[in-house]
Amino acid sequence: MTPRPWRSIVVAGLVLIAVLGIGGAATGLWSELAGDPSMRVQGLTEEVPWHEALPVPSYGAAAPEPAPAPEPTFDLAAHSTTDPASPWVIVNKQHPIAADHVPGDLVDVGGARVRALVQPDLAAMVAAADQAGARLVVRSGFRSYAEQAAARADVEGRRGFAHAERYSARPGFSEHETGLAVDVDSGTQPTCNLQTCFAQTAEGLWLAEHAWEHGFVVRYTEQNTAVTGYAPEGWHLRWVGRELTAWLHAQGIGSLEEAFGVPGGPDYPTG
Repeated sequence: MTPRPWRSIVVAGLVLIAVLGIGGAATGLWSELAGDPSMRVQGLTEEVPWHEALPVPSYGAAAPEPAPAPEPTFDLAAHSTTDPASPWVIVNKQHPIAADHVPGDLVDVGGARVRALVQPDLAAMVAAADQAGARLVVRSGFRSYAEQAAARADVEGRRGFAHAERYSARPGFSEHETGLAVDVDSGTQPTCNLQTCFAQTAEGLWLAEHAWEHGFVVRYTEQNTAVTGYAPEGWHLRWVGRELTAWLHAQGIGSLEEAFGVPGGPDYPTG
């Protein structure tokens, strides 16, 4: 028997009515639950529908990184740069030292005098250099005002005033008068002693790389001539202590004047 078209239309209509009825019932149920006070969550400051009080999942937001501790700063004010007894005293062509200054703690090191606090590091440096094949020979240390005057006169007499101004301090303006400076010779190439070529000897090369490890700076270099006022002297060492030299090395600072903000230069005070 051929199906009658009107029956198919009736069946489809009934199905549509059923679907719409179910959706409406579901919507009605949701609205009833949301609006029913008995279905509200208790214990909050304000009652809220249960579906609004459901916990929001947390995905573990990263905790803020703790701020790094500030690096300790080096205390450049730990010692005076003007007191002649200070290990950091600066003596240059702009900053003289008292003519009558004589340190009270001088000790003998191989015929040269240095302050007692310099001696341990000086001995350690000479020993370390020797192990590396560089033979440091201490030539001179402390000089009094009168001794510096004689040394300056000798250089000026042999090489002239202009040369002496570049390489030899006038009396009262020499680091040797502090007892904290030494001149060293090369034990492997003595022909370069007190000569520019000292910098290329085994001793000069070793000092340029390692003197700071023992509390000494090569005081006058090609790079700091304009600041210190002296031509390069690879043999002239100044003790300031290992803490300061380590800081200078780490900071890449090439002179005491730059480190402490102290003026220098090639000219002596006028008048």
